[in-house]
Amino acid sequence: MLYQVHEMQRAALEPWRIWAELASDACSHPLSPLAYFPNARKVSAGYELMLRLTQRYGEPEFGIHSVRIGQKDVPVHERVAIDKPFCRLTHFAKEATGAKAGKSQPVVLVVAPLSGHFATLLRDTVRTMLPDHDVYITDWKDAREVPLSKGAFSFDDYVAYVREFIRELGPAVHVVSVCQPTVPVLAAIALTATDNEKVQPKSMTMMGGPIDTRRNPTQVNTFAKQHSIAWFEQHLIQRVPNKYEGAMRRVYPGFLQWMGFVAMNPDRHFDSHWEFYEHLVKGDGESAEAHKRFYDEYNAMMDRPAEYYLDTVKRVFHDHALAVGSLMVAGQLVEPANIRKTALFTIEGELDDISGHGQTEAAQGLCSGLPKTKKQHLLAKGVGHYGIFSGRKYREMVYPQIRDFIAANR
Repeated sequence: MLYQVHEMQRAALEPWRIWAELASDACSHPLSPLAYFPNARKVSAGYELMLRLTQRYGEPEFGIHSVRIGQKDVPVHERVAIDKPFCRLTHFAKEATGAKAGKSQPVVLVVAPLSGHFATLLRDTVRTMLPDHDVYITDWKDAREVPLSKGAFSFDDYVAYVREFIRELGPAVHVVSVCQPTVPVLAAIALTATDNEKVQPKSMTMMGGPIDTRRNPTQVNTFAKQHSIAWFEQHLIQRVPNKYEGAMRRVYPGFLQWMGFVAMNPDRHFDSHWEFYEHLVKGDGESAEAHKRFYDEYNAMMDRPAEYYLDTVKRVFHDHALAVGSLMVAGQLVEPANIRKTALFTIEGELDDISGHGQTEAAQGLCSGLPKTKKQHLLAKGVGHYGIFSGRKYREMVYPQIRDFIAANR
């Protein structure tokens, strides 16, 4: 019922949102006489803040329309390479000379997290990689829009999707996984090696992921460990309301996870929204727009399939199955030691408060079949979780090493 109550609350707010939008415009538009009353800008800013706090945030766009290669701006087009019930494999295809260059560039599969936010959270990751690589990304679908007739989606299905995408992209592919997918991606590549498939990635880059959450557990790890699977199922799993394509599907709703994210750092979010209000009052449009861009992405949350979410909590955070060597996928034991052809690069952020130090590096020990010459590790100084894959430090400190690692293992 919680999901239905949430939808009713949103519906009840709509008349107030319409009023707030009209009032904000009336107090800010230069042709409106109300805009010249004392404190009009404060009133308008207050209504604008209310709109931002109550609006529904849909799936953002990647918005990558071109990339600079040498002295040229090359057009980029998003194309769906594979369309699965729960995921689109999206290709950022470069046009004209960019397309020709792309044929000689390393093919990179970026595996985005299925952890609440849309794959657009990795926009900067993709944009930065595009000049040097032919980039594909797993663009996960909002589970509330997937009809129940498409069946369930579990951890095993995630691994199967990754294996299929690797086969599709061929033996020259390099895999980059960010945060949550490091576990299923390592499992997929290990199974590919165990089965001695023809298509095995040239390299795998694991960034800030929970390979072994027993190492330096964070607040996220501790919370997951302290609550039973039954608790998660009872308190977090809901059925999608009838108004959506995925009606009656069991999901972990995005709005619940958003509440959890905000609860981790409530003071920081309060301060940020207060600063946004002050920017509007002062007429600092540039700072206000920066706030909007960040929260347009941060507040856009998807529903996740209940089966996948509960599987992940149990296997990764409760049982540490991959780390202790007991992870089974579709009845087959996952053995990372069998990986011998795929070079490994693990990356951690010094200030990461989601995946603690050593959690991603644990993959180095698990992949014991790889020689030291095919292994590399980076602890990015002064970098938090999101800074590993987005922002100035990612572009200047982390990405150059990923680029060089891929080039060295072509």
